[in-house]
Amino acid sequence: QVQPVESGGALVQPGGSLTLACAAGGSLLRTEAMGWYRQGPGKERELVAEITASDATNYGDSVKGRFTISRDNAWNTAYLQMNSLKPEDTAVYYCNVRGYRDSVHWGNYWGEGTLVTVSS
Repeated sequence: QVQPVESGGALVQPGGSLTLACAAGGSLLRTEAMGWYRQGPGKERELVAEITASDATNYGDSVKGRFTISRDNAWNTAYLQMNSLKPEDTAVYYCNVRGYRDSVHWGNYWGEGTLVTVSS
């Protein structure tokens, strides 16, 4: 069973930087992607960034050029480097891990989230 665990959420001033980490908390037969999503106050959950098995990356429009996703080679941990933070980046950030548990079954797993607050 995979249980992602996020860490690194904090209060940070506008313009500051923060790095989030996601420990996958288990292993899949084949991990297809790890990603970060966020949900701000009164908003729907949205994609922040994801990285695929081919190391392709995909970013939400609002974070392009400011955030960078990376992972270790064993798919144990994914990171989200966040620069030039804005108040509108305030949200609970969730880690997502998805892939094949075995040769047949697909798994899609979510962490419980970590809070990032951008405020002066």
